[in-house]
This record gives sequence, C-alpha cells and structure tokens, in this order.
Amino acid sequence: MTSTHPRAISALRAFLRSESAGGLLLMGAAALALVIANSPLAKDYFHALHIHVGGLSVAHWVNDGLMAVFFLLVGLEIKREMVDGELSTWSRRVLPGVAALGGMIVPALIYVAVNLQAPANLRGWAIPAATDIAFALGVLSLLGSRAPGSLKIFLATLAIIDDLGAILIIAVFYTDHLTLWALGGAVATLVVLVAMNRFKVMSLWPYLLVGAALWFFFLKSGVHATLAGVILAMTIPITKSSARPDDEHSPLHRLEHGLAPWVGYLVVPVFGFANAGVALGQVGLAELTAPATLGAALGLFLGKPIGVGLFCLVAIKLGWARRPSGASWTQLFGVCALCGIGFTMSLFINNLAFNAEILRDETKIGVLVGSLLSALLGWMVFSLAKDKFVKRR
Repeated sequence: MTSTHPRAISALRAFLRSESAGGLLLMGAAALALVIANSPLAKDYFHALHIHVGGLSVAHWVNDGLMAVFFLLVGLEIKREMVDGELSTWSRRVLPGVAALGGMIVPALIYVAVNLQAPANLRGWAIPAATDIAFALGVLSLLGSRAPGSLKIFLATLAIIDDLGAILIIAVFYTDHLTLWALGGAVATLVVLVAMNRFKVMSLWPYLLVGAALWFFFLKSGVHATLAGVILAMTIPITKSSARPDDEHSPLHRLEHGLAPWVGYLVVPVFGFANAGVALGQVGLAELTAPATLGAALGLFLGKPIGVGLFCLVAIKLGWARRPSGASWTQLFGVCALCGIGFTMSLFINNLAFNAEILRDETKIGVLVGSLLSALLGWMVFSLAKDKFVKRR
C-alpha cells in the first residue's frame, strides 16, 4: 500500500539519483592529481600539501578536518538507515551485512598473505577492506537499465555497513598514544551532546559548536579526529513516528541534506585530489610488483568480489537472505566486482597505516590499479549480463 503523506527522502536515496555526477567528479579529481604529480607542477603540488596553516599542514587539514565532515555524513546515514531504512530490520541487514563482512575479511587475508615476508607492510592489512560508495555507485549508475534498482540499494547499504566496519577498524587498530587530558575533554563533550539529545534540543547550531570542540579534543587525544564526526552524528536527533517515520524537519534530516552536496562535490573530490597524486616517473616493475602494491591491488580486485560473492552465496543458499529482486546471479557478481573500488576509504586508511612515503606510494598505486580493474570488471560483467537477459527474452 502506497503512503498518502509526502515522505522525506533520505540523502542516501537522493544520492542514488545523482551519484554519477559525484563519482565522475571524484574520478576527475583523482586523474587531475595524477597528471599534476607527473608534470612540471609536481614540485608545487607536493609543496602546497605541506604548507602549514593554523598549526596543521594543508594535507592534515584535508585528512583530519574536511574528512571529519565526510565521516559526519556517513554517521548520519548509518543512523538514519538503522532507524528507518535499509538497516532498520534484521531481514534487511542480513545480506548486505554478511556481504560486507566477507568483503572485509577476504581482502585483508589476501593482503596479509602477499606481505607475510615483509612485516613492516602488515600494518596496511585494512587498506583493501573498504568500498568507495561514491565511486562504486557512480560506475553502477553509468550502466543505466543494465543494473536493477534493487542492486543499487544493495550496494549502497553494503557500502554503508562497510564504512561502519572501517570506522571500527580505525578506532581499534589505528589509535596510538592516548593523551588523557584530551580524552577526558572528549568524554565530557560527548556527555554534553548526549544531554542535549535527551533534552530534545532541536537546533543544529549547539550540536555543531560542541561537535567542533569534540573534534579538537579528538585531534589532541591520539584517537583519529575524523571519528568525532561519527560520534557527533549519533547524537543528532531524528524524529520518528508511525504517521511520519522520516520527518523532513528533524535535525538529522536537515543536516544530512545540507551536508550531502558539500561532501559529494567538495570534500571527497578535494580529498581525492590531495591524496591520489603519486609520481609515476620512478615507478618500474619493482614498484608494481612490490608486496604492498600487490597486496592492495589483489585485495581489492580479487578479494572483494570473492569475499562479497562467496558470503552472499552462502547466505542465500542457507536461506538467511534473498537475492536482490530482479537481479540475476551474473548481475549480483557484477556488483561484487564493483565493491573492489576502494578509493576514498582505502587511501584514508593508507595515510593512517604508514609513515614511510615509499610504502604510502606503493599501496596508493595498488589502490588505484585495483580500483580501476574492479570498475572495468564490473562493467564487463554487466555487459555480459545484459546480453544474456536479452537472449532469454
């Protein structure tokens, strides 16, 4: 039965209408960074990233400041979908949840297997474990009618759970020396945010101001500052009732829709531009076959489709979940292949994992190669799926 009241559209669903634009912009920013990093402007490009402003380098502001806004939007999406969306019931969570788990475990195992003889590289085990929602949905949207709408929802939901897994990995495995006074300040600030939520403060500005303080304390505490965005998101109120399960006037709804275009068209492309640049002039066979490069590339290109696909197959065959409606097994595997596009979060984890520039560059090359091959594989699989569909008809 179709609801008669106008229902506010979540940023996730709205994003499905325009993800090709955001994804293409991200691709363009990454390509531009590669071109500049291998041009006469390379020296200026790398120098600009290390200029200090307000005590932090430009690269630091991008990776810890702007990306906190990205994580804030991710947190808002997770909360919305768990309250009223594709993650609101266990039946909806099973297939994307199981798929995301497989898509984190298998790539990590492949990376570790390739780098067993290089212990210094093992800290990057989580690099191929993340899917880039903007990139993957951008490629999927370009396929048009060849991809059923159910697969777009499945991929978006899987990527959100995948992001949640990446957030937990960052919090547990990439947090080093803790500063107690700053950690205490973060806890006190969180108490204030929770209290505002309990007292039903509906204005956004108090949350954002206190959230800025939370980000500062996280920055000084040793816990990665971007996690402040996720924690802030969990305290933003969402209005839910039987008559209107998704209230367009709720603070979460307003903040989510206010942030979505800024994140999609500014934050993520700027991050891609600042982090995708790698000088390829010195890259030879040794760099392309380095364990870190191969681990990241194979983890994404092989690990993601194998992990996501195998775990989906088991869940469906055991009766835990159903295959997305209107999608063939071939099309489902195409989505599994697209999960190997790990650009944004993979590069982000790469920055956390390594201090050595050579390792960062090697894994960065691996991420770029693995993501590109995954996009091409997904495109090819869907092209074959379309031909088979036409023949059956």
